[in-house]
Amino acid sequence: MAKQDYYATLGVPREATPEEMKKAYRKLAMQYHPDRNPGDKQAEAKFKDLNEAYDVLKDEQRRAAYDRYGHAAFEQGGGPGAGGFDFGAGGGIGDIFEQMFGDFMGNRRGGRGPRGGADLRAAAEIDLAEAFAGVKTTLRVPTRVKCEACNGTGSEGKERSSDACPTCQGAGKVRAQQGFFVIERTCPTCGGQGRVVRNPCRICGGAATVQRERSLQVQIPAGVEDGTRIRLTGEGEAGGPGGPAGDLYVHVAIRQHPIFQREGATIFCRVPVRMTQAALGAEIEVPAIDGTPARVKVPPGTQTGDQFRLRGKGFSVLRSAQRGDMLIQVQVETPHNLTRRQRELLEEFEAEADGKGSPEHEGFFAKAREFFQGRG
Repeated sequence: MAKQDYYATLGVPREATPEEMKKAYRKLAMQYHPDRNPGDKQAEAKFKDLNEAYDVLKDEQRRAAYDRYGHAAFEQGGGPGAGGFDFGAGGGIGDIFEQMFGDFMGNRRGGRGPRGGADLRAAAEIDLAEAFAGVKTTLRVPTRVKCEACNGTGSEGKERSSDACPTCQGAGKVRAQQGFFVIERTCPTCGGQGRVVRNPCRICGGAATVQRERSLQVQIPAGVEDGTRIRLTGEGEAGGPGGPAGDLYVHVAIRQHPIFQREGATIFCRVPVRMTQAALGAEIEVPAIDGTPARVKVPPGTQTGDQFRLRGKGFSVLRSAQRGDMLIQVQVETPHNLTRRQRELLEEFEAEADGKGSPEHEGFFAKAREFFQGRG
């Protein structure tokens, strides 16, 4: 039975925008969803048709192929010899389009030549002081390395020779025809190299690489940000015979610090000071991120939230000798568990002050009195 046009299935014109198609698909999918139509075979079939149509039309490349060739662009034949695709070798519709458009979009998988190694990813967790100064850390990375038995050739013995691939005859690619298309894809036998090992190595089976865990030292620079990705060229998995190694990407995570918070090159530090220090003024000593002490003058009458800037005491700047600033934020601490004498002194102070010397306190309660008087 002929398939219905995908645009008609979704109920949209052929010039419909992606947003219009998405809106139409969602509306119909909710209407024909099996959960809303239990036991309704027609609704179930309609729901499948909707998914099939939208799966093709939502993709720009698939839609372009459908607009040009219709359903023939996606029909599977009986196999490569009968004008079809060999889906058993890891294919599928996604691979078909990768094969179709790969050469135009810089596809790295196709083409004849040695197989390159895969890229790897690893995580390095450091503390804030290490991020400030920079640190050399050791990572243990499971990877594939060059087989020592065959020295990375994949071949057993001294000959270390290979023959032209019997599938692609040394071309590194095979062709298959489907409908209007003639598709050229990487040879599944030789992986695009055009040659196969004549006498495979007993250790690696001709792959030229074996699974191992490597220990790598990574230099993390001073001033690195949380979430930074460091690329180590050639430190990924080893490639096939004669192929280049992949890269290693190290993702840096910085642990929270118990004293400091960081924002770019600025360091923030909240420092509690005693009530008497804030009232009378004092000079206090605080730590800096570089491990040295820094002195801060707290003027008389300092309030909670007041900030003091220490220039050049902040965080290091990446790839620079400069440093940011450090901001000290004061938090005035109210004493508790007073002795009898301390209480007596504070009571004398309160009686002597008689509300003077606290302008914010007086201002607030003056406004409060006006508020209550205004309400009668």
